[in-house]
Amino acid sequence: MRTRHVGIKGGDIQGGDLSIDRASWEAAVRHLYEDAFTFSATGPREHEDWRTDVLAVMERAVPDPRGWVGLDDTADERTTEVPAFPFRPPHGADPRRRLTPADVGERLHEIDRASAENLLLALTDGGCTLRNLERFTEGFDELQDTVRTVLARYGHTFACYTNVTVGAGRNGTLDFGASHWGYAPMTFYWEDAGLVIVSDTEVGLFWTFDC
Repeated sequence: MRTRHVGIKGGDIQGGDLSIDRASWEAAVRHLYEDAFTFSATGPREHEDWRTDVLAVMERAVPDPRGWVGLDDTADERTTEVPAFPFRPPHGADPRRRLTPADVGERLHEIDRASAENLLLALTDGGCTLRNLERFTEGFDELQDTVRTVLARYGHTFACYTNVTVGAGRNGTLDFGASHWGYAPMTFYWEDAGLVIVSDTEVGLFWTFDC
């Protein structure tokens, strides 16, 4: 039986939000991330251990359960030997071996929904900073509405995890006012920052890379 997320940091209602339509969701993802070097994809939640489902998305082993289209700027670089590329085992491990669910989970920590919303905005370009929003014509509130459109497909009850470490508080918050940022490396690229969203029915990944 899968663990159900009830009353946790993501919200308070179970299940995905079927009221969000494909066109709105795909347009929101494209608008936020089409100018970034990015990987954004969603897969089904099929295991009690959500890390197994996240790994399946990283390896492109499962389709989007709704048939919706994300963004994958790294698709041409993955190989049979490294199906999860650009995601890799922790540094110090053999980079050629297959990723494991434990590899995924040990470099992620949980954050609250408000921090996740800001993180999705910071991921719109490299550097993981809200200064990235300067390239948009919309104001912060409008962009935040776009982020909430992205999150809507995961319902009101979900958990959020990230590899971003600097500015991370003990209470599950991220401080984007920090003078610099840090992360637990999860890819072969020079820098990477991302968000994992875990609901009862789906897992979503949103990652941005710097070469």
